[in-house]
Amino acid sequence: MAFKAVLALLTIASAVLAAPSDATADNRAKCGGGRVASHPQCCKWFDVLDDIQKNLFDGGECGEEVHESLRLTFHDAIGFSLSAQREGKFGGGGADGSIMAFSEIETNFHANNGVDDIVDKQRPFAIDHGVSFGDFIQFAGAVGVSNCGGGPRLQFLAGRSNSSKPAPDGTVPEPFDSTDKILARMADAGFTPNEVVDLLASHSVAAQDHVDPSVHGSPFDSTPSDFDAQFFVETLLKGELFPGNGSNQGESQSPLPGEFRLQSDFELARDPRTACEWQSFVTDHNSMNRKFEAAMAKLAVLGHDPRSLIDCSEVIPQPKRAKSNVAVLPAGKHRSDIQASCRQTPFPALKTAPGPETSVAPVPPS
Repeated sequence: MAFKAVLALLTIASAVLAAPSDATADNRAKCGGGRVASHPQCCKWFDVLDDIQKNLFDGGECGEEVHESLRLTFHDAIGFSLSAQREGKFGGGGADGSIMAFSEIETNFHANNGVDDIVDKQRPFAIDHGVSFGDFIQFAGAVGVSNCGGGPRLQFLAGRSNSSKPAPDGTVPEPFDSTDKILARMADAGFTPNEVVDLLASHSVAAQDHVDPSVHGSPFDSTPSDFDAQFFVETLLKGELFPGNGSNQGESQSPLPGEFRLQSDFELARDPRTACEWQSFVTDHNSMNRKFEAAMAKLAVLGHDPRSLIDCSEVIPQPKRAKSNVAVLPAGKHRSDIQASCRQTPFPALKTAPGPETSVAPVPPS
């Protein structure tokens, strides 16, 4: 495994230096296919885009590979500790691709359970296109979330090297960690409590596979293909059931059949340090997207000087339009089911979705 990792790094190191040199009269680089970029180094990312949209994201769908790619951006980057640096220790290289370069080490950390599958799927694309693992991970996450209705258009900066070391264990928060522990770990990486909530907008298009393997792929809200505020509404509903085989470590009762609720989401939604930021997104989709974009831009350059990277954000597609930018109470739920926790602001009035009681449980075959 170590030899393969070294070989992969050498392959990329020799290829990443190549870049098209043709440019337009206004100094924008011609990239082929009628596309242009502000920097020649960005041209190759159009080829990566075409490849992963077709062969990783099933033609531009917001499916499991998107969910897992977005998760991987966090698990790679959050391996970063300011306190360790102050003590003269190595606290991780941040968004450096180490989770892919040293997958035999990092994917065995408990908090990274299940990321080995998306790492194995992504690695060949990075090698084939001669781009660094750190760049590819962040690019795939940005492209993937743009496939989700109402999604943000994330910044993408290119130019991370493939020089990395394995991140230390214990830098990725776990769903069973206390809110105090999660906020402390995130503060050690440079994030405020509000920014932790902002990053969790990613859970609007997420699902779980390993907290309860008996309900593999169970989503965190009722609209898992839409980047919307339903997640922030539904995490505040009273929990009534477990979708799978009962209570598991890191799981709380969920409000809807088939929906999964992480213990950490339940507690952050109700903690006085984070509750008002959480509630603020319920009626402000634009703010949710804007703050997620800002928090992700910060996450994606942990361990790097952004001034040394090249802005290739123009390669990221314009996101698909949302089916609706207005959050609702799921059918069958009422205002009395909301456990509002923001003391400064009353919970907003929401319409209730029409129809039978909302469920995201798989329909058994007839």
